[in-house]
Amino acid sequence: MNVDYEWQRPYVAAVLETDRSKLSERIAEAHSAIRARVAELSQDHFGTPEEPMAIEAAVRGLKTLSQEVPEAKPPS
Repeated sequence: MNVDYEWQRPYVAAVLETDRSKLSERIAEAHSAIRARVAELSQDHFGTPEEPMAIEAAVRGLKTLSQEVPEAKPPS
């Protein structure tokens, strides 16, 4: 995967994570990086048109990926 923006590093780490026990953490890290970048962009008129579009696509990807996270089993 090509990484054009710094926030994409944790996103790519989440997408490529094969250990399901770490997936939730990777998704949270990606969301955090995206939120931080959106906050930065909001002060810079949202930068280039391409980056907000890439962010939207990443958020959709994380939503889909989060559906793969195994639910925590309730204690027996």
